[in-house]
Amino acid sequence: MSLLAYNNVPVPSFMYGTAWKKEATTQLVQAAVAAGFTAIDTANQLIHYQEALVGDALVALVQQGVTRDRLFLQTKFTSTNGQDHRTPYDASADLTTQVMQSFDSSLAHLHTDYLDSYVLHGPYQRQGLGAADREVWAAIEGLYRSGKTKMIGISNVTAEQLAQLCAEAAVKPMMVQNRCYAALGWDKAVREVCRSHNIVYQGFSLLTANQGIFAEPAIRAIARRLGAGLAQVVFRFAMQVGMLPLTGTTNPQHMTEDLQAEQFTLTDEDMQVIETIGL
Repeated sequence: MSLLAYNNVPVPSFMYGTAWKKEATTQLVQAAVAAGFTAIDTANQLIHYQEALVGDALVALVQQGVTRDRLFLQTKFTSTNGQDHRTPYDASADLTTQVMQSFDSSLAHLHTDYLDSYVLHGPYQRQGLGAADREVWAAIEGLYRSGKTKMIGISNVTAEQLAQLCAEAAVKPMMVQNRCYAALGWDKAVREVCRSHNIVYQGFSLLTANQGIFAEPAIRAIARRLGAGLAQVVFRFAMQVGMLPLTGTTNPQHMTEDLQAEQFTLTDEDMQVIETIGL
């Protein structure tokens, strides 16, 4: 199963996230692909990601017969306010140069000459979009027009910021990646903007941001009836509302179990229960 954004690039329906994996990154990416994941998310941000170790995994996978064209690779440009001193670009350079240097660094880390998705890790301000956001987005649009990335997107964005970007940009985002809280209706406001513009919504921290719902009798009853795990139910819910879920599990068995969320269907009543469970 795959998803389609408005530019008709097919996107796998589940993605493996590599944040906070540190020196285990290479081994875990290989394990995720062995389990069946074909989409990998990373970022050129050494505080939280080891992008070069993702690249080491990709080299090893090619030797195992898993070629680049079988994988969907997504990475991110992270501004200086999301980096420590180890920036993958000259932090004193203009923003367009920073984007280009970070992008070229990512290609080198990942041993590829193109990306499937390139994402702005977050706006430069909490509300609205400013001159920095516009300059960086224009640079990212240039990478898309050049064919160096098949899709472009933005992360950690509000509904208002996303609507503004869609209204102002020459090329709208095809991807949005946000932390997804049940208490906010599973980021419903942002998902609605995505739906209206045919943007693929990626939800992360679906489990870790929503630990409280797992004690709820209603969701436990759904899992019990289906013979499914609680994580599987949440991931299946995400898929059925049109979301692309991310998982960052370090457990190979859980990787396999997470992918099995595609093998059952929640009823409309189940969906309503889960949609409102954290409100």
